[in-house]
Amino acid sequence: MDLKPVERVSGAFQQSLDAEEIEKVCRRVFGANTVPLSAVELGAGMYNSVYRVTLAGQPKPVILRAAPPESCQFRSERHLMRNEHAAQPWLTVIAPLMPQILAADWSHQVIARDWMIQTHLDGVPAPQHLGTYPRTAWPAFFRQMGVITRSVHDVQGPHFGSVGGPGHRTWSETVVASLEEIAADLDEAGLDAADVRKVAAVAAHEHAVLDEITVPRLLTGDLWTVNALMDPVAPEPVITGVLDFDRCLFGDPAADWTIRMAGAKSDERTTFWESYGAPDRSAAAVWRAAVYEARHLGAIRLERHRLARPDAVEESYGAMAEVLSALT
Repeated sequence: MDLKPVERVSGAFQQSLDAEEIEKVCRRVFGANTVPLSAVELGAGMYNSVYRVTLAGQPKPVILRAAPPESCQFRSERHLMRNEHAAQPWLTVIAPLMPQILAADWSHQVIARDWMIQTHLDGVPAPQHLGTYPRTAWPAFFRQMGVITRSVHDVQGPHFGSVGGPGHRTWSETVVASLEEIAADLDEAGLDAADVRKVAAVAAHEHAVLDEITVPRLLTGDLWTVNALMDPVAPEPVITGVLDFDRCLFGDPAADWTIRMAGAKSDERTTFWESYGAPDRSAAAVWRAAVYEARHLGAIRLERHRLARPDAVEESYGAMAEVLSALT
């Protein structure tokens, strides 16, 4: 098998699979006589290890995704792949845009990691292709993103929290628990978590504002341009696929990463709201948005630490201080 891994520094968070591991997975799923011809590791993601695998006798490649070893996973990111698998029945509203899961295995009998195999989606990653269009055409892309996000947010769930559970009775319990988990992860990483704990304390004290959210809605968790595929030849931007829903949860749609990114700049992305609907600008919503921003910043700090970017980690403290000043 021709294996093309991503070259990484020693000790990097993402750990590539070797040829034997990939062959074992493919033979478990497709049969003992399966012959993997090639496996190309795709380096766009920053969490799972992802491979495009070509099999002898198969007209299209498949995608193999392997989760990080459990010993490397933060508690706030535990079993994300299992959560994505649990989210599939809730995401049927966008099923035509998503890859199909062909197999998933949490047993660690084949390799010592969670893994799944999915169908391969045609299309070009949006970060590579959107810029080939004039900026005057970009609003069409963000209107489509608004339609997709609204479809997901209209799905009502049975509890608050991660789709795979454990669930929470209230939204405030979910938010506070998430902040506390992030703080504990920062502690274990040797980083100062005092600001995240302050936000958790404020959120717990003002839980009634968070608990104005009484209906748990499905959140994408991580959807934005980096997780979208586009038609390579369409005369205007067309989204043909969306990927990576491992951070799905049930809660307040305003807490979704997609909403955060849609409101981050006043540029072409403002057309997102034309199809999604106008955001809530009430005082309570603005206060909750500050709590959600703190949660995002805490998760970003962990990711930057994982990627060995100490300067970016340090920058997060200034951003968090601004959020805290808005909350207290």
